[in-house]
Amino acid sequence: MAAEIGEIARMRAEAEAAVAEARKSHERLREAIDILPQGIVFLDADGRYILWNKKYSEIYSRSSDLFQPGARLQDTIRIGVERGDYPEAIGREEEWVAERLARLYQPGERHEQLLADGRCILIEERLTEDGGIIGLRVDITELKQREASFRLLFDSNPIPMIVCALDNERILGVNDAAVAHYGYSRADFEKLTIRRVQAFESEPPWVVDRSSDEQAARTWKHVRADGTLIDLAIYSRHLVYGDQPAVLLALMDITERKRAEARLTFMAQHDGLTGLPNRNLLRQRMDEILLHARRSSDKAAVLILGLDNFKAVNDTLGHGIGDKLLRAVAKRLRSMLREEDTLARLNSDEFAVVQSGLARPEDAVLLARRLLEAIGEPYLLGGHSVVVGASIGIAMAPGDGDESEKLLKHADMALSRAKNDSRGTFSFFEAGMDARAQARRKIEADLREAIENDVLRPHYQPVIDLSAGRITGFEALVRWPHPERGMISPAEFIPVAEETGLINGLGGLMLRRACMDAALWPEDVRVAVNLSPAQFRTGNLLSIVIDALKQSGLPARRLELEITETLLLEKSGQVLATLHGLRALGVRISMDDFGTGYSSLSYLRSFPFDKIKIDQSFVRDLAANRDAQAIVRAIISLGVGLGVTITAEGVETEAELGCLRAEGCHEGQGFLFSRPRPNSEIAGLLSAQSGTDVGGNAGTVGKASLVA
Repeated sequence: MAAEIGEIARMRAEAEAAVAEARKSHERLREAIDILPQGIVFLDADGRYILWNKKYSEIYSRSSDLFQPGARLQDTIRIGVERGDYPEAIGREEEWVAERLARLYQPGERHEQLLADGRCILIEERLTEDGGIIGLRVDITELKQREASFRLLFDSNPIPMIVCALDNERILGVNDAAVAHYGYSRADFEKLTIRRVQAFESEPPWVVDRSSDEQAARTWKHVRADGTLIDLAIYSRHLVYGDQPAVLLALMDITERKRAEARLTFMAQHDGLTGLPNRNLLRQRMDEILLHARRSSDKAAVLILGLDNFKAVNDTLGHGIGDKLLRAVAKRLRSMLREEDTLARLNSDEFAVVQSGLARPEDAVLLARRLLEAIGEPYLLGGHSVVVGASIGIAMAPGDGDESEKLLKHADMALSRAKNDSRGTFSFFEAGMDARAQARRKIEADLREAIENDVLRPHYQPVIDLSAGRITGFEALVRWPHPERGMISPAEFIPVAEETGLINGLGGLMLRRACMDAALWPEDVRVAVNLSPAQFRTGNLLSIVIDALKQSGLPARRLELEITETLLLEKSGQVLATLHGLRALGVRISMDDFGTGYSSLSYLRSFPFDKIKIDQSFVRDLAANRDAQAIVRAIISLGVGLGVTITAEGVETEAELGCLRAEGCHEGQGFLFSRPRPNSEIAGLLSAQSGTDVGGNAGTVGKASLVA
C-alpha cells in the first residue's frame, strides 16, 4: 500500500513538474512571439484560440476583449462584424463571414483586410500538421498609403512613366501619359521589354549608375508605335512593384528642345540669309583642313570673293532684290565647287571659299576664273535682269600662313588689292601687303590720337583774284605734324580717315579752327573749308557749322564750304536740304574738282553753287594742251553764263596763269602764288599785299612776297 502511495506521489510530482515545465515553455513562447513586430495567432483544429501575441491584440484592439483561450475565431469575427469593425462586410455580412472562414480553413494566397479605423492588415495563414492554424498579421497601412500616393502620382502624372521588371526588363506598367505619348495600348506595352522601345541603345537606362546631372545630359532615342523617333531624358528609380524588384522610368520628351538647340546651333554657325556657314564655322573647318594639310604635302587655297558695286543694287532696286541676289550668288558659287570644298558668307557682300588638296597655286587661279565667270552671268530677280561683278583675293596655305585667322586676313588684303587695282579680277597675297596693312593700322591709331589731342593744324593757301591780283581768301588744308615722322602728307591719312569714320572728327576740328583763325583776318578775306560726304551722312552738319560760326564770331558770308561731285551722286534729299540750309545762313558753297569723276550739268541745276573750281589736272601744262584749253574755256563760259565764280586750282607756271587770264578765269590758286602756310604767316602775307598786287602787273616784288 505504501508502495502504491509512493508511486502515486512520484507520478504526481512528475506531472506537476511537467506542467510547470509546460507553463515555462508556454511563457517562453509567449515572450518570444511578443517581441515580433507582426501579429501572431495560434488556433487549434477547431479554430479556437491557443496563443496570440501583443501585436495581434493591438491590431484588433476593438475585439481584443473577446480573445480567450478556447474562444472560437469565427465567433469573434461575427461579433466584430456586428460592431462594425470590418467595413467591407457592411451590407453583405453573412457572405463576408463565409468568405473569411473559407480562407481560414483553406489557406492559400495572402489577402488584405480593411478595419474600421482605416488600417489595412495583410493576412497570411498556414495549417499545421495537427490541423491547427498559425496566422500572421502585418499592418500595411503606411505601405498602402505610399502605394496610393505612388499610384496617384504615377497614373495622373503628365510625364510618361514606365515600370520595368529589374530581372528581365519586361514592362510591368505604364501611365496614361505613356499610352498617349507612345501610341501603344497598355496590353501592347506589357508585351514589350524596355529594349524594344529603345532605338539604338543596347543597355537599359538603369544599368550604369549616373548622377542626376549626367542623366539629364544624356539623350536617349525611343521608337513610338508609328515608327517615329523621339529624344528623351530618362530618370530612373528602383522600387518594389507587385512584390518584385522593379525600376520606375520617368521619360522627359526633349525632342522639341533638341530641335530648338539644333536650330540655335545652326543659327550660331550659319548665315541667316543664305544658310551658308558663317565666319565661326568657317574657322572651325579651316582648322580641320589646315591640320590635314600639315600632315601632307597638299596645299589649301583661301579665296575671299567680294561683289563689286553691290551697294548700287541695294540703292537702286531695294534690299529685297539685294537679298535675292545674295542667295542666288551663294547658290551659283555652291554649284561651282566640289562637295568637300567649303563655302561661307563673311559679311554683306563677301564670301569665302576654302579648297584643299591643291598641288600648285595655278589650281586656285583656275577656280578663281571659273567663279568670276559664273558670278558675272546675269541674274533674273523680281522681273529685273541684274548683272554684278566680283573681285577675289587669294591666300595659299602653308605659304601665306598656316592659321585660319592669318589666312583670312591675308586673303582679305589680296581682295583689297584686287578691288583697288582693277575690279573684276583676282589677286594673290604678297608679303608687302601685310606691311602696308600694318602701316595703315599705325596711321589710324596715330591719327585717332592726334585728333583727340588737337595736334592737326590747318595751313592756308591763298586764292587770288586774277584780274585784280589780290588775295580774296584762303583754302584751309589740313596738316599733320607727326612727332616721329614729321609732316605727313594728307594723301596718306585722309583716305584712312574716310574709311574709318575719323573724317567726321577731323573735319569738325578743321572747320572750327579755320573759323577761329579767319575771324582775325580782314573783313574782305574769306576762308574755304573742304567737306567730306561722310560729314553729311551724320545729319548734324548744319548745327556743327552754326556752332563754329557762333563760337568764332566769323560772319557766314566769309565762310566757303567745298564739296565734290561724289556727294551729289548719292542723290539724297538730306544732302540737298543741308546744302540749302547752309546757303540760307549766308555760307558760300563751292563745287571742288569740277571736271573729274562723274561730272554732270544736272548737278548745277540741282543746287545753285557760288563757285566752281577747275581741277588741277586740266590746269597742268595748260598752255601746251589744246584739249585742256577747250575744256577750261567751256567751264569758264559755263560759269559766266550761270553767274558762278570760276577758280582754277594748281596754278604753277606763268604760262598757265597767262592762259587762264586770257580765257577770263576769275580766280586762281597754286604754288605759283604760294604754298599752304600756317596761320602765323597769314597776317604777314596779307600785309605784303596791302601795297603790292599779285600777278602779271604786280611785278617781281609782289610775286616774291607770295611765293615761298
